[in-house]
Amino acid sequence: MSITVPAPHSPAPAAPQAPAPADPPRGTYQVRTFGCQMNVHDSERLTGLLEGAGYVPAPAGSDASRGEVDVVVFNTCAVRENADNKLYGNLGALRPAKRANPGMQIAVGGCLAQKDRSGIVERAPWVDVVFGTHNIGSLPVLLERSRHNHEAQVEILESLEVFPSTLPTRRESVYAAWVSISVGCNNTCTFCIVPSLRGKEKDRRPGDVLAEVRDVVDAGAIEVTLLGQNVNSYGVEFGDRAAFAKLLRACGEVEGLERVRFTSPHPAMFTDDVIDAMAETSAVMPQLHMPLQSGSDRMLKAMRRSYRSSRFFGILDRVRDRIPEAAITTDIIVGFPGETEEDFQATLDVVEASRFASAFTFQYSIRPGTPAATMADQVPKAVVQERYERLTALQDRIAAEENRRLEGSLVEVLIAEGEGERDRETHRVSGRARDNRLVHLALPEDLPASERPRPGDVVTATVTRGAPHYLIADSALGTTAATRDPRAFSVRRTRSGEEWERRRAEPDDACGTGACGTSSPAPRGPVTLGLPSLRPR
Repeated sequence: MSITVPAPHSPAPAAPQAPAPADPPRGTYQVRTFGCQMNVHDSERLTGLLEGAGYVPAPAGSDASRGEVDVVVFNTCAVRENADNKLYGNLGALRPAKRANPGMQIAVGGCLAQKDRSGIVERAPWVDVVFGTHNIGSLPVLLERSRHNHEAQVEILESLEVFPSTLPTRRESVYAAWVSISVGCNNTCTFCIVPSLRGKEKDRRPGDVLAEVRDVVDAGAIEVTLLGQNVNSYGVEFGDRAAFAKLLRACGEVEGLERVRFTSPHPAMFTDDVIDAMAETSAVMPQLHMPLQSGSDRMLKAMRRSYRSSRFFGILDRVRDRIPEAAITTDIIVGFPGETEEDFQATLDVVEASRFASAFTFQYSIRPGTPAATMADQVPKAVVQERYERLTALQDRIAAEENRRLEGSLVEVLIAEGEGERDRETHRVSGRARDNRLVHLALPEDLPASERPRPGDVVTATVTRGAPHYLIADSALGTTAATRDPRAFSVRRTRSGEEWERRRAEPDDACGTGACGTSSPAPRGPVTLGLPSLRPR
C-alpha cells in the first residue's frame, strides 16, 4: 500500500462542506407581565433568557388559550389585593389548552411566586415551573427539567443567586431603557410586602451601572430610567451615602444620553446633594416621583414611614426652588388601618398644597404577611371607596389646573410607540415631555410620510390644551411648510429613530417588531411608580 504525501506548502484541498444546519427553535413563548417597572425590566431579562435558550417569540395574534404557544410565563406582582385572583384566573383560562396540548409549558415567577411557592402548583397542578424573584436566571433549566421529569419544578431561593442585570436582556424599547441600580429594600413599611419577597437591598457597583448605561446608549437608547426600590439609599451597602448623586452626574456625562430619570426615592433619605445633581446635570429630567402615602403624621408613624409631612413639604420646596419647572408626582394610600376622617383630611390638605402633576392612589387592601394585615381598626370598604373618590376628584382638578398653566408653552416630546390608544382616530402621535407629562400632538397636514417622526425622534410643539391626564399640542394644524414657525412644529430625527426604523425593516434582528419578545406592553392604569398612564381623550 502506498501513501501519497502532499508536497510542502501545497495542502490538499478540503472537501467542500455544507453549512451546519441551524438548530430548530425550541418553541414559541409569551411573557405576561403584571406590576411595576421592576417587573417589566425583569420580563426583559426573562425574554432574553428564553431567546438565548432557543425559544422564539410567539407570532402576533397567537392565542395561548387555544394551545398556540409552547411556553407561557407569568411574571407576577403581589402588591395589589386582586393579584392572586388575576393570576389564577389567567391560569384557569389555560387549563383547557394544556389538556389539549400536554407539551405546552406554563411557568409562574415574580413576587407572587416568591410568596405562594408550592401553593401555586397545589391550586393549579397544570403549572410546570414556579420560580422566585431571586432566581429568574433558572427559568430555562427549570423548563427543561420539568419536561424531562414530567413533573412540576418549584425553585424559590431566599437570597439573590446572581444580580439580575448580568443576565441576557431583550429590551422592550429601542429609545428608552431601564437600568437597575439595586434590588431589594431595607425599609420596614407596615403595608409593604416587597422586602420579604425581594430581600434586603443589594447595590450594583457604579462602574457596572455606568457600563450598562453606555451599552444601552450604544444600542440606540437616548433615555435611561434608573430603577431601585429606594434609589436614594443607593451606595449604603458599599459605604458611600453620596453615591446616588454622583451616579446621576456620571450618567449626565455619557455621550449620546439625553434623558435620565429615576424611580423611586424615599422622602426620609432624600438629600440636598441629589437635588443639586438634578439641577446641575442637564440630562437629568425635571421630574420627581416622591411617594407621600399619607398626609397625616399619625398615619405615617403607623405605616412606619420615617418622615413627617413637614419634611415632605421641605423637599418639595427645595426641589422647586432649584428646578422651578419640575413636575412632581406621588403615591397615596387611602384607608390605611385606623385612618380617621381627620387623618384623611390631612392628606387632602397636603395634596392641595403640594400641587402634584399626578398622583397614583391606592385603596388599602390587606396583604397577608405584612404587619398592617393584623392591625385593628380596618376601615370599612365603603368608607375607603368614598374617600378614594374624593381624593381622585381633588387631584384631577389640581392636575387639570397645572396642565392648563402650560398652555402656550413649548414642549419637547420624545415620541413613543404605543402611548396613544386613540392616535389612529385622532391622527396624532404621542410621547413624553421632558417633565414626563404625556403629550398628544398633531402632525402638519402637508408633512410627507418620509418626514413623519418615528418612535425615538423628538418633536417640539406648543401646548394648545391641558387636560387632567395629558397635554394636547396641536400647534401644527393649519400651518404649511412655507410659513411654519418652528415653535409650532419641528422634528429632530435621532439615532434612536434611525435604529427603530432599521429594526422595523429587519424584524429578525433585535426584535424589530417593537415588542422585543415580551407579549404584553408596560403595565397600564394607575399603578405605575411614577409614570403617568394614558387616559381617554
